Amino acid sequence: MVFSSPIFLFYFLPTLIALYFITPRAAKNVLLLAASLLFYAWGEGFYVLLMLFSIALNYIAGLFIERSSHGSQTAKLAIGVGVALNLGILVSFKYANFLVDNINVVLSFLSLAEWNLQPVHLPLGISFFTFQAISYLIDIYRREITAQQNPLNLGLYIALFPQLIAGPIVRYQSIAKEIAQRQVSSSLFISGAERFVLGLSKKMLIANPLGAVVDVIFSAPIETIPTHIAWFGILLYALQIFFDFSGYSDMAIGLGRMFGFRFLENFNFPYIARSLQDFWRRWHISLSTWFRDYLYIPLGGNRGSPVRTYLNLCLVFLLCGVWHGASWNFVVWGGFHGLVLVIERLGLSKLLARLWQPLQHVYLLLVVLISWVFFRAEDLSSANDYLRRMFDFEFGAVPFEVIDAINIEVVLALIAGLIFSLNLTQIRQRMVMGGTQAVWLSRTAYFLCVSTCLLLSVMQLAVSTHNPFIYFRF
Repeated sequence: MVFSSPIFLFYFLPTLIALYFITPRAAKNVLLLAASLLFYAWGEGFYVLLMLFSIALNYIAGLFIERSSHGSQTAKLAIGVGVALNLGILVSFKYANFLVDNINVVLSFLSLAEWNLQPVHLPLGISFFTFQAISYLIDIYRREITAQQNPLNLGLYIALFPQLIAGPIVRYQSIAKEIAQRQVSSSLFISGAERFVLGLSKKMLIANPLGAVVDVIFSAPIETIPTHIAWFGILLYALQIFFDFSGYSDMAIGLGRMFGFRFLENFNFPYIARSLQDFWRRWHISLSTWFRDYLYIPLGGNRGSPVRTYLNLCLVFLLCGVWHGASWNFVVWGGFHGLVLVIERLGLSKLLARLWQPLQHVYLLLVVLISWVFFRAEDLSSANDYLRRMFDFEFGAVPFEVIDAINIEVVLALIAGLIFSLNLTQIRQRMVMGGTQAVWLSRTAYFLCVSTCLLLSVMQLAVSTHNPFIYFRF
């Protein structure tokens, strides 16, 4: 079940909202947990048992870590086992086939019998709920939180459906009080509904139309794609993945508010960044801060020698790439980001700071667009071919299938994507500060905009084919 599906929009969500607000306060968490497990089981079936196992595992591990003396060998053993078991689940389902395939390459080279492993199903959201569980255990070990005594409440934290499938990665300490006790005001519910609609609109009205063209360009024989269309394709993909993923995050944040939870922001206009360091302060914030707090800083961060700092950066981003997928493409993508960040620390960032601001933005966009090729291409060979096409300056005829895929809907989606990649908050704030009449006009215009977006999204939903969120496969 996805947020942009009729079954969710017209059946699951309205029914759950109605039941939630008539359910006694003491039973609201039970209702949300049951609904979250049903939401997961709808698409994953049998694998909801894996979710239940994760809840039980981390509940027991959390209690054991808390009851061990801080810093003792028992506590260290408990946190080590707890994290290892969580990572073991993730590796078993996400990386088993990748590991076996690469081992078989070595075995073939040595003329030894290869291993046979049938394709292992990748449960939706496993990377997200595993990282949430690991952060929960580590925070207990650090004595930053206390272990949850109620297994149903911990289950709600791990399985809460708004952010279960594709984030944002929520820290337990950020919603612990709301799990215990929360209230939904009319203003909070309305702001959540508006945020959900805007996220749905990002997905249906911008990401999906652009994604259809991206699929055509990347599936065409590379020799038929001229250089300018190769650049056009990766630009569209950059917008597609941003509006697809930030749209999901907006929907998750909105749904959280509708049930009384305040999730932290996950995106902050990343394409207006002027360096890669700035980009990672704005893109997938919950993931970048997770790696910072639970890997980069424990490794020493930037407190050691410059060489150690650079090694830490490279290792963190290699693992960030691996987190995104069991493919060498993601390893290269992460390594590329780590290398550029090291180069910026070596002095490039100072040089960038002296440049004209538009040139800083051009630099960032060039780096990000190149890296997205590895993210989108099927394999390293395809990525290398596509990159060569981007830089070989062959300006031939545009393939007919690409021309046929571009229509007025795509053009409007592209224009909207370029505009809404910018931070328009200041413009809206100036309108609000213009007096009582301006405030009324601003609120009316905003309401009409949200209503129109909802209507257009529902219309698009009625005619569109299945198009799941990009980050579901991570």
